[in-house]
Amino acid sequence: MTAALDRMMDFDLSEEQRLVRRMVREFAEAEILPHVERCEREERYPTDLIAKLPELGLLGPMIPEEYGGSFSDVVSYGVICEELARVDWVVASVVSVANSLVAGSLLEFGTDQQKSRYLPGIAKGEIICSACLTEPRGGTDLGNMETTATKVDGGFLLNGTKVFISHADHAGLFFIVATIDRSLKHKGVTAFVADPREMEGLTIGAFPMRTLKRDNLAEVHFEDVFVPDDAVLGVPGRGFPVLGKALDMGRFSVAARCVGQSQRAIDLAVPYAMEREAFGQKIGEFQMIQTKIAEMVARTEQARLLVYRLGRMKDAGIPRCSMESSLAKLKASQAATQNALDGMQVFGGYSVTAEYEIGRLLMEAKALEFGEGTSELHQKLIAEFALGIRTQ
Repeated sequence: MTAALDRMMDFDLSEEQRLVRRMVREFAEAEILPHVERCEREERYPTDLIAKLPELGLLGPMIPEEYGGSFSDVVSYGVICEELARVDWVVASVVSVANSLVAGSLLEFGTDQQKSRYLPGIAKGEIICSACLTEPRGGTDLGNMETTATKVDGGFLLNGTKVFISHADHAGLFFIVATIDRSLKHKGVTAFVADPREMEGLTIGAFPMRTLKRDNLAEVHFEDVFVPDDAVLGVPGRGFPVLGKALDMGRFSVAARCVGQSQRAIDLAVPYAMEREAFGQKIGEFQMIQTKIAEMVARTEQARLLVYRLGRMKDAGIPRCSMESSLAKLKASQAATQNALDGMQVFGGYSVTAEYEIGRLLMEAKALEFGEGTSELHQKLIAEFALGIRTQ
């Protein structure tokens, strides 16, 4: 597939961007891929693998050099997420959460003190970031969240529960959203950044998962957890725009990760189809298998085009690309899931054995289809943009 990969979108990438892709791919295949299955079996968070990212500048591609980052263009950032996710969901998630949700929000809405306190540590890998957004009663309807932030002298008391929280047990910085008044809906949402090690009353518990066991997903419970006034990101009650911009970039990086997983399914299915024989010939010579491979390649390229276009729009300085973000997230996540399904069909019964990676990709891809907004949400948003009901 090397020749085919060299044709994929290279006409839209600069020489520097192509070098970034090759560098990240070589690093990921050599340093991360050999350990992923073991980490999953052992339910071990890949701390040692994450520690290898800062030396190559992969933990801070959206953080300016003045804060120790390796600031690059958005398309290159997408390429980094794509190539890391091609071998490991969790390591790619560390980069995605740190840059799209947390560092991006700090750069846009943070005070100078917040930026100088957290951004250098994120870029150096000293601070793992975790985003506490999803709640037990819903993740898509963030304007109706139940976690509250009650004003007290010098700060706020947080009460509530967040679920499906990646990296929580290893994080040095939480990005938290809560409401100062539930009756205000989205107008009450407030964003906070705080060090969980300084939050008395915070409980982090294991969240049972059938997949992504190496991610150690958590349930985070706040019980009268005090956070100071200087933990507010932006203005109290004005956190929804903070969250909106964070999710706009978050959907870009998640879509890029989905493209990586879509590509991985192809990379696994193609050689297997040309090795496995049935009825006296390689299964890759059967038309039905060829149709599946063709569709896998086509939907991956379609998703990649949407993701790279979105990256170019952001590089051009367009502040909000909400419809394009929804388009990229919707089609890329669906491509990742369907490619995993088609890849499993190529592998047949072996796809559900522990020996082969393709079966694991399906549940991980499906998790990405839920994250950063479900497919149903993005279909609704796209339709509302097309109908003129929504403008941003």
